[in-house]
Amino acid sequence: MTESPVKTRRDGHVLEVTLDRPKANAIDLATSRIMGEVFTGFRDDPDLRVAIVTGAGEKFFCPGWDLKAAAGGDAVDGEYGLGGFGGLQELRGLNKPVIMAVNGICCGGGLELALSGDIILAADHATFALPEIRSGTVADAASIRLPKRIPYHIAMELLFTGRWMDAEEAHRWGLVTRIHPADGLIEAARAMAASLASGPPLVFAAIKEIVREAEDMKFQDALNRVTKSQFETVERLYRSEDQKEGARAFAEKRDPVWKGR
Repeated sequence: MTESPVKTRRDGHVLEVTLDRPKANAIDLATSRIMGEVFTGFRDDPDLRVAIVTGAGEKFFCPGWDLKAAAGGDAVDGEYGLGGFGGLQELRGLNKPVIMAVNGICCGGGLELALSGDIILAADHATFALPEIRSGTVADAASIRLPKRIPYHIAMELLFTGRWMDAEEAHRWGLVTRIHPADGLIEAARAMAASLASGPPLVFAAIKEIVREAEDMKFQDALNRVTKSQFETVERLYRSEDQKEGARAFAEKRDPVWKGR
């Protein structure tokens, strides 16, 4: 039996997802479909609160689309499965924090996968690029997301030239949240995930929905939707036991106990 190219590990409320396709962790259609199932399961499991995504080995996080598979017949416009390419960038209703632990080369669709997360931690040797321009194709998801994440002119330079960016530069432009020594990256990601998993899941859900839905809205329109509880997650939060627990814990000067309901 062929081993799955996507390994998972549960630790309490945290799900670790490791892309493991030697030699480079590239994603073909079959792998993308598996990733979609994994991330959909994460989204729909009430006991899971945070995900960590990383790559196996020390050299590659993910280079994106598997060109060898494409040469063998995988269509670039084929069926990627739930959530689109890599299972994340088009997954609807994912209102839980996702931490990307970038442990090496992160380029093309791999960088687009990283951009689908909420927090990007990088090993000090990690590198980033969008080399699609050199093969006459377009980094479609990155063309949409990257100019909204880092300064426009830097994003356009990366898209136009395909040049490489090291972890220090990526951190300087705000693409990477924090840099860690390679041998401490996954533990740093786990520590951050544990901290988030102890937080209020319904508040995280509201934050993610507001940020996602408000991206293309005028400020006042978005604020009106929040204050009138017109976001599903916000209405659920304000009617929840957790909201009352938060107020009680503050008044009683103790740590709240979040139940996600």
